[in-house]
Amino acid sequence: MSELRTGIGWDVHRLEAGRRLILGGVAVPAECGLAGHSDADVLAHAITDALLGAAALGDIGMHFPDTDPRWKGAGSLGFLRHAAGLARERGFDLVSVDSTVILERPKLHDYRTPIREKLAETLGLAPDRVSVKFKTAEKVGPVGEGRAAEAQAIVTLRRLPDAG
Repeated sequence: MSELRTGIGWDVHRLEAGRRLILGGVAVPAECGLAGHSDADVLAHAITDALLGAAALGDIGMHFPDTDPRWKGAGSLGFLRHAAGLARERGFDLVSVDSTVILERPKLHDYRTPIREKLAETLGLAPDRVSVKFKTAEKVGPVGEGRAAEAQAIVTLRRLPDAG
């Protein structure tokens, strides 16, 4: 019988004029983008943390600290790829990803397929094993007021008995 593990990830970033909005590695046209040390891809960050958590490998800040100039402006899909590689090195297969982006605007429904495909490609999964949902915060709190974006993710890993 194989061992199953689940990890949860969460991230939030401020919205800022003059920044690109990158979600799941896809540039989304918007008035503001997400502020951060890297490209601030809140979705990729949440999934990265979920992956690292499921494999008991810490969190994104341990692997890619925002105090390290190497990660200034870095593409977050590289963080995601690295976390998936670490999990695989420890004998885990990625089973599925379920994620939610919470953002008041722009509306994201037209970007669901490109984001799912980009994440699936990065993780080496079929797109039907990657779920991406979009919600608003109903005008409540920093996200609802249009000042921030948030993402949540759950990742399921499987380790086969002969892998460790």
